[in-house]
Amino acid sequence: MSPASNQTWRNWAGNQQADAQRVLAPRSADEVSAAVKQAAEDGLTIRMTGTGHSFTGAALASGVRLAPSALTAVRELDTATGLVTVEAGLPLHRFNAILQEHGLALANMGDIQEQTVAGALQTGTHGTGREAAGLVSQVAALELVLADGSVVTCSRDERPDLFDAARAGLGALGVVTAITWKTVPSFLLRAQEEPMAWDEVLSRLDELAAENEHFEFYWFPHTEGCLTKRNNRAGGPAEPLSRFKHWLDDEFLSNTLFNAVNKFTRAVPASVPTVNGISAKVLGARTYTDDSFKIFTSPRTVRFKEQEFAIPRSELVSTLRELRALFARRDWRISFPIEVRLLPPEDGWLSMAYGRDTAFIAVHVYHRNPHEDYFGGVEELMTAVGGRPHWGKLHTRDASYLETVYPRFGDFRSLRDELDPDRRFANPYTTQVFGV
Repeated sequence: MSPASNQTWRNWAGNQQADAQRVLAPRSADEVSAAVKQAAEDGLTIRMTGTGHSFTGAALASGVRLAPSALTAVRELDTATGLVTVEAGLPLHRFNAILQEHGLALANMGDIQEQTVAGALQTGTHGTGREAAGLVSQVAALELVLADGSVVTCSRDERPDLFDAARAGLGALGVVTAITWKTVPSFLLRAQEEPMAWDEVLSRLDELAAENEHFEFYWFPHTEGCLTKRNNRAGGPAEPLSRFKHWLDDEFLSNTLFNAVNKFTRAVPASVPTVNGISAKVLGARTYTDDSFKIFTSPRTVRFKEQEFAIPRSELVSTLRELRALFARRDWRISFPIEVRLLPPEDGWLSMAYGRDTAFIAVHVYHRNPHEDYFGGVEELMTAVGGRPHWGKLHTRDASYLETVYPRFGDFRSLRDELDPDRRFANPYTTQVFGV
């Protein structure tokens, strides 16, 4: 096992950091096991980090930090069954490229692909889908190192309770060292992006959700403007955006110019409504067809802070109307669009979509802007309808609240007590959400 040089770890947004006493880069599950046993002997906590795309303190490690950079192998790939086993530190963008080479793909994804596979899974990364659910539902088996150093596997047939708990377990039950994914044959998606007025989106929401395999939309605060995105499977051929159009829309307008816009609105907050109105019009309609992972994901270079809550699908329209009313009552000037996505029920115990049709509402601020008042007001609204916070995005909920919205929360905590009684894998964030 090789030591890593950087003791200080920071997340992508720059709002979380921790100094570990020891940093290691294990090359195998056995080396992770040895590190866990040594941490126990030294009385230290131990956690594995990813690429830092969580906004919460989920990945922070003050004792031993395991860097996943040497755990990136593809252990097994079966094109007949679609089962693919990869190690925890493999970044999603590399995983997608490997799958494409073998005619395979993930059925659904979130909107970025920079995370490690384990980091994305453990925080419940989800995307949007009518039938295709999030990453938690695309896993066939997990390999973990438990607090006693044992290396175990779990699936629906082998240790099923551990499997259901650990798929979105925040690393609180063990260090995930490998994941077996249930992939599907590679496919093309046709993306249809179209501006639409707020009232039309809300009045047609059920129709748009029912008629499209993957539907989402963005509302530009302080305006009537929304941008809708409908992704559906296509037979081909691929008709991707031209190189220039991709650069203009996804790199220049959505990143370079948007970054400049946020710097300007930070200096002149009163300009936000006008700027948002222009932004809603600049991002016009477009249709293109490409490999699924290229449609699901987008480049994100403008740094931000984010909060996201999962609410019952039946509460979506009324909650959105109340959220918009909050803007009329509060002195908020928000330059980032608000993102709305949908997901069918999942069965991982701590999936945000556990047991119910779910809508996700995500709010963002520029990384240099204060977020507390805005996120606090939104959180109060979301929790009034039983909202579940995204595990990797900013919130203030604790175990006393979370046990009221997750039916299997008590079972998770009991399993944690059994497997990690000394809290070898704890950090301040897991203590907040699961209790001491």
